[in-house]
Amino acid sequence: MNKKIKVGMIGYGFMARTHSNAYCQVNHFFDVPLTPSLQMVCGLEKDKAEAFARRWGYASWTTDWRKVIEDDTIELVDICVPNNLHAEIALAAAKAGKAILCEKPLALNGAQALEMVQAVEKAKVANLVSFNYRRVPAVTLAKQFIDQGRLGRIFHYRANFLQDWTISADVPQGGDATWRLDAKAAGSGVTGDLLAHCIDAALWHNGPIQSVCAMTETFVKQRLHAETGKVEPVGIDDACTFLCRFQNGSLGNFESTRYARGHKALYTFEINGEHASIGWDLHDLHRLSYFDHRDESITRGWRSIHVTDGDMPYMGRWWVPGLQIGYEHSFIHQAADFLGNLAQGKPTSPTFREAMATQRVCDAVLASAKDGTWQTVAS
Repeated sequence: MNKKIKVGMIGYGFMARTHSNAYCQVNHFFDVPLTPSLQMVCGLEKDKAEAFARRWGYASWTTDWRKVIEDDTIELVDICVPNNLHAEIALAAAKAGKAILCEKPLALNGAQALEMVQAVEKAKVANLVSFNYRRVPAVTLAKQFIDQGRLGRIFHYRANFLQDWTISADVPQGGDATWRLDAKAAGSGVTGDLLAHCIDAALWHNGPIQSVCAMTETFVKQRLHAETGKVEPVGIDDACTFLCRFQNGSLGNFESTRYARGHKALYTFEINGEHASIGWDLHDLHRLSYFDHRDESITRGWRSIHVTDGDMPYMGRWWVPGLQIGYEHSFIHQAADFLGNLAQGKPTSPTFREAMATQRVCDAVLASAKDGTWQTVAS
């Protein structure tokens, strides 16, 4: 019989739903020795917290996140709140000896991330940052191809993450729905929200980034603030493009914007090596594009690998070959990996320390955009 692990969820928004769904589903499909027991959810508004608890099966709810930390029965704290709240909650959870799953980005900046890393490592508590796209089977398969040497020496890594939901100047900043447009809550705009995903995958696939050269733009300079009711300056970046050099000698090109009309969530990457290239598109997330120059010339060309067979990453736990899975499954895979490793006392990537590397790249990107120079990424 599996041991139960009691979970405290801090937050009741979109990401809290994805994580809660993962806890509800993980033991149905994966042989994990721990079974999540949803103990308490915390949210700012009483009615919403109570409704969330009822819908997802949490035993209790609160409007004070400290209650989650103080509950001695809770072993895992899941942080799904705006970025400016991550550090205080994570530091308290680490001090209380709780395992921590924190939404991305880890912190507002590298200095804050370092404080969080030092806290979890001093407390020796399990920690994970939710860069869920690593656990899309096709993205994991890309990592396997690279590690197997199929691409050979890597020359280029390019990625973008495009959206269009903030183009209207009538979209407010701040509040529950649009806190990502408020610099005080988010820290940065598309750099920390969208490019952080691209950067994390790039570091995982291709190793450390040494230096960056970036430019950013804020297209709408002022927006109504949902909480103050006043028109205030916008402090986040609406768009960001940067070049980089990786430690392995390859070059990188990254772009993100919320002003690409026609794109709701277009995240793509392509990696070019001496022998082969691979590419992936979130809109077609169950497929991996692959080109191998070593194929004979009459058959050489891009192929589309349908990542649904049982010997492909994670897919042996799902349906039969040919039947694909979706976005929510990446969080179930994350829960399975974290809970499985937690039972064995093993770390799960990306840890707080690994996520700090992404944060430091973001810091360098924003610094470069501010002064127009190449910036060395802190190590």
